[in-house]
Amino acid sequence: MMLEGGLVERRKDIMTIRHVNNKVRYVNKAIKKNRSYKKRKDQSVVPSVPEMLQELFVTCRGVFKGSGTVPSPPDVNKLRSILDKMKPEDFGLSRDLEFFKATGAVKGNPRVTNTTIYQCDEFSMCIFFLPATAVIPLHNHPGMTVFSKLLLGKMHIKSYDWVDPVNSEDSMPPNSKLRLARLKANSVFTAPCDTSVLYPTTGGNIHQFTAITPCAVLDVLGPPYSKEDDRDCSYYKDIPYSAFSNGETRVSEEEIEDFGWLEKIEAPKNSRMDSIEYLGPQIIETSY
Repeated sequence: MMLEGGLVERRKDIMTIRHVNNKVRYVNKAIKKNRSYKKRKDQSVVPSVPEMLQELFVTCRGVFKGSGTVPSPPDVNKLRSILDKMKPEDFGLSRDLEFFKATGAVKGNPRVTNTTIYQCDEFSMCIFFLPATAVIPLHNHPGMTVFSKLLLGKMHIKSYDWVDPVNSEDSMPPNSKLRLARLKANSVFTAPCDTSVLYPTTGGNIHQFTAITPCAVLDVLGPPYSKEDDRDCSYYKDIPYSAFSNGETRVSEEEIEDFGWLEKIEAPKNSRMDSIEYLGPQIIETSY
């Protein structure tokens, strides 16, 4: 998928977005009545860093301690409270952009675009742009704590957590590669909404995003994905619990809808994303 934008222009306070060389560029073309002051038409202006974005960055540096660690409850609450207050404008976005106003029918399987705001060994901050009907398929976050903030749009989120440790007899049907998972979320969310948090083993660590309208989602991950550190992304397909129930499992009839079988699969085609350079408001890397 390619953004209708890549280039953000401001004309009479109305922002539009269009694609230029697969990059996001912020251009301020202010109209001045004073003819003694003129700006070149191609002059690019990088927006100054919003206070909330800088606060988010500084807080992340204190919250995320690296591989094998999980933020403490007070740190989770602190970071979540910052994210809850953040707006699309903190990242140079606006609901007035053409991408978010698209209403026409979408053909085929639209691709997701992502842009990385910041990344280090301890955490990363990125935004995903999903056209209407686009899907980020069911995937996990091994050993990671993830804060997700829906900035713009309307989205369906489905998520699971594993019921038992790997290879537990209670969590797998006989002679099967399926594994039992508990449904954590299966709901529609509309921006603005509260920040969601998932943990290495709880909170809906395995999730899927489906855009109902064009969406922008901010993810803060700690630590980030890393093949070298055994934090590669795995994909799954979910199967109704009743499809492999033999009547001997511990799930009651009343709870069947709250469980499902997950099977690990190869990365599906719709997991491929386009990446664009982030040229929105820049973070200032201050010393600790």
